[in-house]
Amino acid sequence: MDPLVEPFPISVAEADLQALHQRLLTTRWPDQETVPDGSQGPQLSRIRDLCQHWATGYDWRRAEQDINAAGSFKTQIDGLDVHFLHVLSPEPDAVPLLLCHGWPGSILEFRHLLGPLSDPAAHGGDSRQAFHLVIPSMPGFGFSERPRTTGWDVARIADAWITLMLRLGYPSWFAQGGDWGAAVIEQISRQAPERVRGLHFNLPMVFPTPEEIAEATAEEQRMVAMGERYRSELDGYSKEQATRPQTIGYSLADSPVGLAAWIYTLFQDVSDSRGNPEDVISRDEILDDVMMYWLTNTGPSSARLYWEAQRGATASFAAPEPNPVPAGFSIFPGEAVQASRRWIERRYENVVHYAQLPHGGHFAALERPHDLIQEIRATFAPLRAQTQVAASLP
Repeated sequence: MDPLVEPFPISVAEADLQALHQRLLTTRWPDQETVPDGSQGPQLSRIRDLCQHWATGYDWRRAEQDINAAGSFKTQIDGLDVHFLHVLSPEPDAVPLLLCHGWPGSILEFRHLLGPLSDPAAHGGDSRQAFHLVIPSMPGFGFSERPRTTGWDVARIADAWITLMLRLGYPSWFAQGGDWGAAVIEQISRQAPERVRGLHFNLPMVFPTPEEIAEATAEEQRMVAMGERYRSELDGYSKEQATRPQTIGYSLADSPVGLAAWIYTLFQDVSDSRGNPEDVISRDEILDDVMMYWLTNTGPSSARLYWEAQRGATASFAAPEPNPVPAGFSIFPGEAVQASRRWIERRYENVVHYAQLPHGGHFAALERPHDLIQEIRATFAPLRAQTQVAASLP
């Protein structure tokens, strides 16, 4: 192991868990919403039930055990301590795969992917589809250190993850991401295309131009309408975090219920659940995700990524030329950002996989882990085969 990489077992102090318990029991609740649905935000009864379970029936130690069992490490990159999972496959021909989360996600998003992707033979799969997994917490998220200065935008995070992969001994790798993770792997492929063997997106970094909207097919018009609804009705959190992250940060740092409701809003609005996220993601897993922000006080620092991204060099996500790195795209019906194959092919030179799934939303790794695993394999299998053939040629 590189001497700059250290084991980092997670062990939250019991006093911190008890302090959280007391805060939950003394919550001052708002009045009930004045509408019969979630259009004003998560309903009072729903959040009260969630937090009642949080206070009386939830066990953080289970999530903590999952993190430590996977392989929990830290290393310092660009002045910050970065926390990451490193899951080594038992298969000799396994290849490295970087998995990147977004907001309000965490490394725990990928927990159901760890075994099948790293040890497929033990999970009824093909041993030739094995990966070594690297899953970092973004700066200011989870157990990664919180930035104390400005400048940690998507491009800088991409630089950090390139350094991380090289430090772990991987000269090239595959990469997968959704949400901000998609923006990060896109940027990695732009900054180090010779290192990235292939990309997989469950949120395409593709935004139609006015010309494309004007000539949209019926299917593309549906995608445009979903994006417009998101921007007009559902992205209030994004505007707040992009313009006044410090303002919302006080609530996210001080109130566990405020933090839970802020995050739960996304589970409600962009999962494929008709506004009932517990139908597709377990209540404990939703709370595990909230805890990754509460225990580390990273609600405020994670919100600043939106502020940084709006001011960074990659703020528009518009690339000057098509991406040459082979890429696959999985379009889940509950995801707010969708793209047609023809839109994608104008921006990526080598689209090796494109699929529209029948179920699933923004949190694909939690909602539809089996489907996402299959999509990752479908994207990277032909690229692995090409590499093996090339390596065997004289």
